[in-house]
Amino acid sequence: MFTGIVEEIGILKAVRKGTQSSVLAIQGNVIFNDIRIGDSVAVNGVCLTATGISSNIFQADVMHETLNRSSLGKLRPGDSVNLERSMPANGRFGGHIVSGHIDGIGTVKSIRKDDNAIWYTIAAESRILHYIIEKGSIAVDGISLTVAAVSALDFSLSAIPHTVKSTILSYKSVGDTVNLENDLMGKYIEKFSGSDAGKKPAGGISKEFLTKFGY
Repeated sequence: MFTGIVEEIGILKAVRKGTQSSVLAIQGNVIFNDIRIGDSVAVNGVCLTATGISSNIFQADVMHETLNRSSLGKLRPGDSVNLERSMPANGRFGGHIVSGHIDGIGTVKSIRKDDNAIWYTIAAESRILHYIIEKGSIAVDGISLTVAAVSALDFSLSAIPHTVKSTILSYKSVGDTVNLENDLMGKYIEKFSGSDAGKKPAGGISKEFLTKFGY
């Protein structure tokens, strides 16, 4: 489990490609204070397991499904990546609940400055936009961000200078892809309420049920 508060920007040192999978070698600094083999590390928001550690470089296997679902397959040696270790039980919950399981990718449509803030508009598939709400949370390349606006085709974020500088948002250009993870709460609520991607509830918890029992 992660919080979407990026700890540092790492560098992809090498990629070893298999038939349908890859092994990444990633260099960092801060995360090596206590990282061990078997630990989880979010790389651009994707939960990976450290399978080898040498000095300040760790290796991680990337499965076929992960390559299909995320933008990790497009990374090349020398690229910068967001890094976050899994949250300890006594850690601060600075962002929101992030699982590291990517729902899909989005494409940066526009970037514009607004005084000291920077707005990013990101296009995404309807199945992802379905769970995005204004003022809700979303993880973009593993960064916990608040949605400022959402339409039928895209959503927008307003990031403060510290967030941009401390993450790979500072390297993004129009046309770049980003990993997207929807807020888990929305997906669970929809599942338990019996609705599915906008369909009306078919049994389970409904508005009438909640009203009947005083909610």
